Amino acid sequence: MLSASDMTDGGTISGAIGTGTLTGESLRTFFERDAIVVSRDLLGCHLSVDGVGGRITETEAYFPDDEASHSFRGPTKRNGAMYGKPGNVYIYRIYGMYWCLNFVCHPGSAALIRALEPETGIPQMMERRGTDTLTSLCSGPGKLCQALGIDIAINDRLLDRPPYAIAPSAPVPIVSGKRIGITKNAEAPWRFGIQGSRYLSKPFR
Repeated sequence: MLSASDMTDGGTISGAIGTGTLTGESLRTFFERDAIVVSRDLLGCHLSVDGVGGRITETEAYFPDDEASHSFRGPTKRNGAMYGKPGNVYIYRIYGMYWCLNFVCHPGSAALIRALEPETGIPQMMERRGTDTLTSLCSGPGKLCQALGIDIAINDRLLDRPPYAIAPSAPVPIVSGKRIGITKNAEAPWRFGIQGSRYLSKPFR
């Protein structure tokens, strides 16, 4: 796991450069890394669910030894997908009503997708969300899942399998900060965003 000293605002990362979608070995290679590295490299990547999607703008990293993580107490029926192969999808519900989308890195570690800049299927997003305000369509994990039509029915499958597709990105400027909505291990600076993006769940302070 990387230390907090590795998390510097305004930095850029490499490793996400490429063309086309991540499939097979390229998918495994991308995700089979430290969740902090993956969470940073996901910024700028294009995510699509049945042709609806956009550019990932905000992520958070979670680990098995992280008290804020669903995997902290080991595998359960609920978090089983979090122990899948690198690039597996882990979906769970919060507050009994909102879905959250995560991508597995090493077993028990994952990147939570917090926000997206809409690019494709925007009319469908607006209909699903009941708003035509572009910046608020996917500005939070629950909003993102609603806009992309994500629920438990498409849990526990790899990102190179329908309805998912993910394409890498060139490096982007990154900001980091504390994760949102947690009380344990709350000081860890494992929330990441594209610097200057208007498509975030909350501003970075």
